[in-house]
Amino acid sequence: MIRHSNDNGSVTISTSVFTEIAGTAASNCFGVKGMAARSVTDGVYHLLRRESMSKGVRVMFHEDNSISIDLHIMVDNGVNLSAVGASIISEVRYVVTKCTGTDVRAVNVYIDSMMIG
Repeated sequence: MIRHSNDNGSVTISTSVFTEIAGTAASNCFGVKGMAARSVTDGVYHLLRRESMSKGVRVMFHEDNSISIDLHIMVDNGVNLSAVGASIISEVRYVVTKCTGTDVRAVNVYIDSMMIG
């Protein structure tokens, strides 16, 4: 959790807020099919529904009140993976900073699967 304080008081932002914001921002980028998670039983990556997309996001907190975000995604077939990754990094960093006022140290994108068809 991150705490922002000023003269009027303080606001504490929980991990779930960061995961929802980052997951939504990444899912809205061109070429992204959705967030992905590896199944424990069969080891295959599955597309997550909107209500459980936070399982594909991991947030790490640092001492300087910044965060790092890991995103596991599934992309459409035929997209430029480098361009999609750069777009996601830029969008997630911008949206999380704009919505929470928290400095984003790093956004790591892991393309786990490609959706064909």
